[in-house]
Amino acid sequence: MAKITLFLLFLLAQAQQPPAGFPSTGSDDEIIELKQADLWSKRNGFDAEILTGNVIFFHEGAFMYCDSAYLYQKTNTFEAFSNVRMEQGDTIFVYGDYLHYDGNTRLARLRDNIRMEDRTATLFTDSLDYDRVANLGYYFEGGMLVDEENELTSFWGQYSPDTKQALFSDSVKLINEDYIIYSDTLKYNTESKYADILGPSRIVSDSGYVHTSKGWYNTVTEDSHLLDRSEVYSNDGTKVLIGDTIFYNRQTGVGEVFGNMFLEDKERKAILQGNYGFYNEKTEYGLATDSAFAIDYSQQESMYVHGDTLVMITDSVHRDIKAYYEVRFFRADLQGVCDSLHYSSRDSMVYMIGDPVVWNENNQILGNQINVYLNDSTIEKAIVKDYALAIQDRLDQERYNQLSGRDMTAFFRNGDIYHVLVEGNAESLYYLTEKDSTIIGLNKTESAYLSMDIENEQIKRLKLWSSTTAVTTPLPQLKPEDSRLKGFVWLDYLRPAGPKDIFRSNERRSSEGLEQRQQRFQREDITL
Repeated sequence: MAKITLFLLFLLAQAQQPPAGFPSTGSDDEIIELKQADLWSKRNGFDAEILTGNVIFFHEGAFMYCDSAYLYQKTNTFEAFSNVRMEQGDTIFVYGDYLHYDGNTRLARLRDNIRMEDRTATLFTDSLDYDRVANLGYYFEGGMLVDEENELTSFWGQYSPDTKQALFSDSVKLINEDYIIYSDTLKYNTESKYADILGPSRIVSDSGYVHTSKGWYNTVTEDSHLLDRSEVYSNDGTKVLIGDTIFYNRQTGVGEVFGNMFLEDKERKAILQGNYGFYNEKTEYGLATDSAFAIDYSQQESMYVHGDTLVMITDSVHRDIKAYYEVRFFRADLQGVCDSLHYSSRDSMVYMIGDPVVWNENNQILGNQINVYLNDSTIEKAIVKDYALAIQDRLDQERYNQLSGRDMTAFFRNGDIYHVLVEGNAESLYYLTEKDSTIIGLNKTESAYLSMDIENEQIKRLKLWSSTTAVTTPLPQLKPEDSRLKGFVWLDYLRPAGPKDIFRSNERRSSEGLEQRQQRFQREDITL
């Protein structure tokens, strides 16, 4: 019995040496070393040596185990069957049902029930090629990578134990307990937990979903950097945030946008745009600067607002839009400019301060503060405080009907002024006409209070009370300086002509600024 054992050991030892005439593959370390086998056999006409029972191979720092194997010494390869296991130090462990290993290229091809483990992740697949030179494993018929945070599946993938970097493509799916990422191509680091998005992707959670094709996502903190016009949606799809570059955190709901921000609330019918923006989806607070503008399309006529900085705040029912500095707005029936504006859907009000001016049809109204009430179809009324001046352009030879006073309320019907109330220091200039519209003179009134009913741009009823004076000057006797009230300025050149015209400057001629008008009135003892 001892002789048989010695003979088998001799054969096994001989089997490790290349046959005579076989070209060398390099150093002895490159040759696959058979460490153990319970049984060795050889068949006539079959190149392989047949090894069964507790087979162990060693090659360049890696041990490979199996139940049985075919060893091809001429090609420095082997095939391993059943309970296959590869161990590379104490860092990498690979398990499977079948292994083909090439000692020259150090390429391991594993098939069926494969599990590849390192200290940070486990890879499951049925077809894995593991390149030991590059320390890279890749699959091509579906696989799954699992770590303590996420589960990733795809049709094709690769994993580098050295860099902890995995690359996935074709039907990629990253599952986290709080969200799912669907992607065409995704890179993932099992150590940093960062996912690099390299193709069309969708991130879905209870709070909403994201469409993007490029960027990165921290799967632990849920911070993301999204590029290439990415889109962030609320869970009901009614709110969308789009931008060239978006920094977004799903947990806080805060998004910061650089380049062509687009924020829309489809439920409350409002849009906010600018080259820089900020949005908190939990508080529903939005901000835009740099060519910023907002569109409110909740009513029959859409309103376009521009300012250096715009803020949009919404709650469960209402929406506020605030605009600061160089504000211009356009609505088909109403246009305006001012320094600061606040629009509230709660009461359908536009609050304007800072040298405000509004236009309606051929009417211009200005003052220190203007509040405009809107309804679904048109302007309802305008309240002007602390010096009010209303001017109506008659469109003939620069003749203007004018009203001024401390405070003024103008009422509108179907877009036309039909009633005006002036309170305090009321003055009026109004052209009198015949039935054929021939102008016969200019009427000037002064009183503490004034109310006026207007129909078809003609005064139908005029009421003055307290101390009153009224003078009518025939047209031939009218001097140019008598045809203007104090502080008269016709600012039609500032009037926004359309939605695209809201980006123009509000700069006035030097003689028509607020300070210059105030100085004129102060010289004439008028309190503003």
